[in-house]
Amino acid sequence: MPVWQIAAAGLALAAYAMLSHVLMVHFAAAPWAVAALFGPLLAAVAGGGWLRRQWAVLAACAALVAWLAWLVWRGGVADINRMYVLQHGGIHLALAWTFAITLKAGSTPLITSLAERLHRHFSPEMRAYTRWLTAVWVWYFLGMVVLSGLIYALAPWPWWSLFCNVLTPVLAVALFVGEHLVRYVRHPDFERVSLRAAFGAYRDVGQNAGPGPR
Repeated sequence: MPVWQIAAAGLALAAYAMLSHVLMVHFAAAPWAVAALFGPLLAAVAGGGWLRRQWAVLAACAALVAWLAWLVWRGGVADINRMYVLQHGGIHLALAWTFAITLKAGSTPLITSLAERLHRHFSPEMRAYTRWLTAVWVWYFLGMVVLSGLIYALAPWPWWSLFCNVLTPVLAVALFVGEHLVRYVRHPDFERVSLRAAFGAYRDVGQNAGPGPR
């Protein structure tokens, strides 16, 4: 992917994050805002389910769309803030499970499988490091769930919206980039891989992953 496309995608995501924050703070219960906030995620999940022939995922998306439509029709979106919190937590729990399930005995850790696609020479030290890094991402996702719950319980709603829509992607990118930089300070012997290539490996695994753990 060319650099200008990456920059354009980043700007688009940043704009959507700020728009989502405004919608959550000022129009959280409006039916059109609910569609704007839930629609892209549902479309992405449903698209992934269709590509991987995961019919259970498609059925779950259809059920959620039907439930949201019923909720709007009944006018029961006045207390929808909790749904946004549950959505945020559910995504991170699903990601934590996706990474954690690959750490069980006999499985290849997720980041190990990513790294094997990028490196011509894969040493035992790199295998141990990527296993550790997979566990780091598991704890990161779980920590985000806990932090989300604490902010929702203890802080005003605009603070949680800012955390969800702006800080969540920023923190994920910070961990991704920070780990990339620290790795080459602590492990200069590891074969160097660009951030673009690493991002592409994450994207390819997300597109080609099968219905079960690898």
